Amino acid sequence: MLNFIFIFLYVLSVLLLLWQAFRVMGKAFWSEQGQSTSSKKRSNTEEDRTGRLTIHPELLDKDGRITDEELLTVRFSEDIDPPKSAETSAE
Repeated sequence: MLNFIFIFLYVLSVLLLLWQAFRVMGKAFWSEQGQSTSSKKRSNTEEDRTGRLTIHPELLDKDGRITDEELLTVRFSEDIDPPKSAETSAE
């Protein structure tokens, strides 16, 4: 009798967890479907998802200003695009 109760509770908990998982995945799927058209419209108007200009922390000096130092760049052998530089090199 006790063995039957444990099997019943185990099956019940597995079914409950499966139902909960499908319910959460369904909510995410349907919310993504509704936002796909509005996010395309929004992405054209805003460059950044926060709406603010964000700068990587390593580009800032100790005073919080953007550094004037030249940056080290790495190119891989499969990279066929020419390097994109905003300014010409000092050399």
